[in-house]
Amino acid sequence: MSEPSASGCGRLIVVTGMSGAGRTTALKALEDMGYEAVDNLPLSLLPSLVGSQLGRAPLAVGVDVRTRDFAVPALIEALDHLVAGHNLDLRMIFLDCDDDLLVRRYTETRRRHPLADDRPVADGVRLERQRVWPLRDRADLVVDTSTLNPGDLKRLLQGNFARALQRISIFITSFSYRHGLPRDADLVFDVRFLRNPHYVAALRPKTGCDPAIGAFIEADADFPRLFDELCHWLDELLPRFEREGKSYLTIAVGCTGGRHRSVYVAERLAAWFRAKGRPVDVAHRDLDRSTETAGSPDAAVPPQSIRDIA
Repeated sequence: MSEPSASGCGRLIVVTGMSGAGRTTALKALEDMGYEAVDNLPLSLLPSLVGSQLGRAPLAVGVDVRTRDFAVPALIEALDHLVAGHNLDLRMIFLDCDDDLLVRRYTETRRRHPLADDRPVADGVRLERQRVWPLRDRADLVVDTSTLNPGDLKRLLQGNFARALQRISIFITSFSYRHGLPRDADLVFDVRFLRNPHYVAALRPKTGCDPAIGAFIEADADFPRLFDELCHWLDELLPRFEREGKSYLTIAVGCTGGRHRSVYVAERLAAWFRAKGRPVDVAHRDLDRSTETAGSPDAAVPPQSIRDIA
């Protein structure tokens, strides 16, 4: 598929994937970005919609198993015909989510899964995954929304599909290895080799945003050299990403608890990027997941999730 055009003229984004994984949230986010969003349009009407919209606002179309005439071969054939017949920048987003979370979302909202009929929701989820899985391989962007909230999803879509994007946008997140890797990370850096403030009683309640934690980590004799080498490597890498057309980069920095070392290094990286004039956002995924002052990740609470069933 072609690279995005700066003007957005002739651009079509197809949002598909698992029902309940956040398609409605994604379409609203794209609409806020200037796309004309249409959900569950019958496939037979897609060519007419695209033809009438060429040269105007870019389109975002939601398609899943509830769409009339839906079938993976038919959808792929329709999209191939559109690309062949129009000067069209076509992109596909596949939204995925853990099966147990999808079942929970349908159960909590008391909505019937479109393929479950009178069977358990889990059966409908399994059947849908079998039907739509080939689209995952075809997608330009696969987003697992299991641990994302609506703001996270909107940020990710803005980074990848914002109109008139000039330079690569950077998002840095710290995380705890005890809670697993961030699923949308492009680059992951493990900083567990640094001295751990957790074992200093006076520092344990603090976070990597506290100057005392920064001073402790800076006192590690290897930190300045290793951080400088990391920055030099990123400085060489980013222009190559940009030349390849990558518009959005997620960097994840991890440590054991996600409160001290990873938070400090993530903030230092963000400051370094800003000093070089690069757009960057930073967040700390697991900083507030513990109910204990010391920040033990074992007492975690799940983040707000994408709850819309669509």
